Amino acid sequence: MVKCKIEYTGGLRCKLQHSLSGMTVSTDAPVDNHGKGESFSPTDLMCSAMAACMATIMGIYAEKENVNLDGLSIEVGKVMSANPRRIARIETVINVPLPENTEHKEALYDCVIGSPAMRSLHPDIEVPITWNWLG
Repeated sequence: MVKCKIEYTGGLRCKLQHSLSGMTVSTDAPVDNHGKGESFSPTDLMCSAMAACMATIMGIYAEKENVNLDGLSIEVGKVMSANPRRIARIETVINVPLPENTEHKEALYDCVIGSPAMRSLHPDIEVPITWNWLG
């Protein structure tokens, strides 16, 4: 089990440390929730982690199938609901450096939908995905 340590550093900020690597990330509350918005908010990290998980699973597939995904990028836009305050929607745009008619298209779709982070999201969170095939 990988552990992470989270330390509240005051001013609505936290320091997150990954136990294996020692890498750290800082968070700040968003401007619309009493923070300064000077870093990722915890919910920004959640949405970004989802996208990173998608890219990682696609990368694992690409390495196994000898497919070049260099330049793959994913953009996420987070939409919060007010009552209760939660992530309501994660608008996701996946830019793939392959042609739309690639034989790997369906497998890449499956990588995204089946990624561990996507499977871990609450079903009430909408995740519309736009695919841009750039090859």
